[in-house]
Amino acid sequence: MKHSKQIKQIVRGLATQDGAGVTLTRIIGQPALPRLDPFLLLDEFGSDKPQDYLAGFPEHPHRGFQTVTYMLAGKMEHKDSVGNTGLIETGGIQWMNAGRGIIHSEMPKQTEGLMRGFQLWVNLPAKDKMSAPNYQDIKAADVPVVNISEGLKIKVLVGEFDGVIGPVSAQAVSPLFLDCVFEKKQAVVIPREEQQYFFVYCYEGEVEVGNEKIIKGQLAVLESQSTIELGGEAGAQCIVVGAFPINEPVAQYGPFVMNTEHEIQQAFEDYQKGRFV
Repeated sequence: MKHSKQIKQIVRGLATQDGAGVTLTRIIGQPALPRLDPFLLLDEFGSDKPQDYLAGFPEHPHRGFQTVTYMLAGKMEHKDSVGNTGLIETGGIQWMNAGRGIIHSEMPKQTEGLMRGFQLWVNLPAKDKMSAPNYQDIKAADVPVVNISEGLKIKVLVGEFDGVIGPVSAQAVSPLFLDCVFEKKQAVVIPREEQQYFFVYCYEGEVEVGNEKIIKGQLAVLESQSTIELGGEAGAQCIVVGAFPINEPVAQYGPFVMNTEHEIQQAFEDYQKGRFV
């Protein structure tokens, strides 16, 4: 590994609440990093105090983008207006295409213990914003793992790494989403396209990206290069996420993400008049 400079910006998340009062950290979607095209939001939620998560995320609408929920620990139940129901458990992932409109809820299915995970919002290009809503519920057992010299396990959630394809079928935007777990000191080179926008978020220990380190709770926005040089000590854990930018105007108001203000107004009208599925 040549240890080049690969980090453009380092961001630490902001503590906040969402849903009915769930305590979380907002990493993308805050003043220091409003967006990273096509990623609109990244939240990390995590607590072993039931009062921090029991209120959950009651019914709320979305239009114009996709939500990805990845559970590190705990159980969350999904229900939506299309008729889908699913239970996301430890190690599982849910990919929901809100498309032209969906109303859903995500509620804890536990009253004690640790609940921890991520929610990522992925934008849709204009041509797909009014696509049909759909939902994928992936169990932990269906997530493939690439073992790097027995010291590093890389879970391929979305996209392809080392010839292994993740279980999520992501339409429109096809990101790479990896979860890297270091069991001992190890390093790996992850290939990428230079035109893609990538970030690494460290959620345990510290990891090295090129010639710089980030620690637990920090996100590194990466420079445009052809590889990601990633290393870590035993116990380090991080997610690596990237995709090609959409490069279109973004008009966003709460749960609606479109291209123009007129489309946002239309989304409100459609929701209020019961036109969401």
